[in-house]
Amino acid sequence: MDYFTLLGIPNCFDIDKQQLASHYQDMQRQYHPDRFAGKSEKEQTQAISLASTINQAYQTLKNPLSRAEYMLSLQGIDIANEQQTMHDTAFLMEQLTLREELDNIENSTDAESLLADFTSRLEKMYTVRHDEMVETLDNQNWDVAADNVRKLRFLAKLKEQVAHLEERLFDGF
Repeated sequence: MDYFTLLGIPNCFDIDKQQLASHYQDMQRQYHPDRFAGKSEKEQTQAISLASTINQAYQTLKNPLSRAEYMLSLQGIDIANEQQTMHDTAFLMEQLTLREELDNIENSTDAESLLADFTSRLEKMYTVRHDEMVETLDNQNWDVAADNVRKLRFLAKLKEQVAHLEERLFDGF
């Protein structure tokens, strides 16, 4: 059973997060291992396994990027474990340039201003790529959606690096 079915929500990218949380909480109450304390060892083990699966399903579906990767995995495209490399050299060059720029910002005397501008541009890039991913998932254009997810993963890692740099720069002030 797929995670969408398990948690009783439609199999689509744009989900109702309130409905997801509500169904998750209902299922957690229903299948919490404590409710099976007086049952057989087999039933207790099954409850623990199901509770774990419910947790994994919720964590996967609540995060947009992992939800997209999961949707692709249902189509036989395993982004998380694939060995395929990125073939879009323009995108790769752009990523190298952005990483160099971020390194330069860290060593700059005007890091705060430069980082704010960089963050703004990165957010716009992420939003554009995210919107493209949603459109391709909605249209079930799986190969293009997979390419967009791969690119979003690069951008998400860069956003994490920005957050770490912000912590290092502004914790010192």
